[in-house]
Amino acid sequence: MLLQALQRAQQLGFIGEGPLQDHVAHAAGFAEAAASGHGVPARVLDLGSGGGLPGLVLAHLWPTAGIVLLDSMQRRAELLAEAVTACGMHPRVAVIRERAEVAGRDERLRAAFDLVVARSFGPPAVAAECGAPFLQVGGLLVVSEPPSPSVGAGQPAPPQQPERWPATALEQLGLRPLGRAGGRFGYQLLMQERPCPPRFPRRTGVPAKRPLY
Repeated sequence: MLLQALQRAQQLGFIGEGPLQDHVAHAAGFAEAAASGHGVPARVLDLGSGGGLPGLVLAHLWPTAGIVLLDSMQRRAELLAEAVTACGMHPRVAVIRERAEVAGRDERLRAAFDLVVARSFGPPAVAAECGAPFLQVGGLLVVSEPPSPSVGAGQPAPPQQPERWPATALEQLGLRPLGRAGGRFGYQLLMQERPCPPRFPRRTGVPAKRPLY
């Protein structure tokens, strides 16, 4: 049922082109990257879930985790809700249709997760500002990074690029970059060292128009 749901999402253009098994493997890589830092999380938020990657795959891999699939588009949210029901993941997997800048100020969601994942959500500064408000202190933000053509399966990931994740700028959000994980795929890990200041996230659209760095 999960593969059928993902196939439908790909047919509708909510998942990119290419073999679906590669997309699923990339989604599963989030679990490996997160486990290297904290182990299996209790509550997870998928930031901009789109066609359900990596959120639906993580829900399958972590049957005890409570997961929120967050997306701002009505059609994608409807498709996600249908997939959650078809895969028997309700009620531990919930779908919320809302902008991240708005949801990040919701008392029910703010500082409520020990893991936030982001795949193709936006530039690093946008993913960091929109992801940090959801994390509890000690929580982990895992962001998909561009692949490195020089890295093959089983090989170590390249070192993190400081210009993409500058420690000084991320301190504003209470985040500390931990480095890059993954071999075939790359994932940046960031830890929420202190509560995200209440001024973040800024108003809808501002993180992208006026990024912190």
